[in-house]
Amino acid sequence: MLRCQNNRQSHLQHVDPAFRDDVLRGLSAEPRAIPARWLYDSHGSALFEAITALPEYYPTRIERSILSSAIGEIAALTGPNRAVVEFGSGSSAKTPILLSQASPVAYVPIDISGEFLRDAAAVLSGKFPKLPIHPVTADFTRGFALPDAINGAPRLGFFPGSTIGNLVVPAAVDLLRLISTSLGAGSMLLIGIDRVKHQRILLPAYDDAKGITAAFNLNLLHRINRELGGSLPLDRFGHLVRWNDAESRIEMHLEASQDVQFEIDGSTFSIAQGETIHTENSLKYGLRDAFVLLRAGGWTPIAEWADQDEFFSVILAKQGTVLSASQVRSTREILDQREIA
Repeated sequence: MLRCQNNRQSHLQHVDPAFRDDVLRGLSAEPRAIPARWLYDSHGSALFEAITALPEYYPTRIERSILSSAIGEIAALTGPNRAVVEFGSGSSAKTPILLSQASPVAYVPIDISGEFLRDAAAVLSGKFPKLPIHPVTADFTRGFALPDAINGAPRLGFFPGSTIGNLVVPAAVDLLRLISTSLGAGSMLLIGIDRVKHQRILLPAYDDAKGITAAFNLNLLHRINRELGGSLPLDRFGHLVRWNDAESRIEMHLEASQDVQFEIDGSTFSIAQGETIHTENSLKYGLRDAFVLLRAGGWTPIAEWADQDEFFSVILAKQGTVLSASQVRSTREILDQREIA
């Protein structure tokens, strides 16, 4: 018994202290909430990749289509020889579209899940054997260091998937400013932003018929039990999705089906039936709102591409806030001017 206890203590010593702090603080708060970044351990990351292939989950499919159609224009606007830095790279599934025509000097994927990141980087290296790839394991929302190997190269930030929507507006603005500072002078940002649309489309995208999104959400409880020595009764929580119209966001929660009491890392918690743990936001933006968000974060939008239904936008921005929103021109105008010059 002593050996098992010692093994448990040794295991807990290797847990990310930020994870422990966020879980304990989040479960003690009112309302209870745990940051969405902790959904992405190696299993959670794999489940999310499965979500992106679901018929209900439109963002990945539509964004990939937009990128495929617009990549020639994007490459012309960004120019060659930039270091592409991808935030929350995951499997880097959309990245080959960009790398194939942007003529980058290096690729830097950043992701919180180190194991998943390394596997994805290895696959991408096989597709682009001459491209230097420098994976960085980090929570990019809390700061990160870019590799010395890309010093001196202009940077193109790549932030697909509308991941910016996981953050409430003040935090999203702070992150955009952090990205601007980290990428440095002369940088550009290619970002995917999900647009506001009807609930009949939004809700199934986060509550699919196969239950994969539910498994993704519930995996957080498995992770807490495994990494923090928790005793959460997994069969007494369910996946809950809400549309919060006032905040223009989808919310994911874990809802207690009955009163529960459990321990985590020596702390005891009680949650009443019907009470929830808020695990993720996914904010949806109108195009004007997206431009305002980027400008508040220190970026000037210079071009935007969308699908026919305007469900999703891919926006290219440059560092700094020089232009007014009314001066954002069409991609064709910018390219025509370059051809004339």
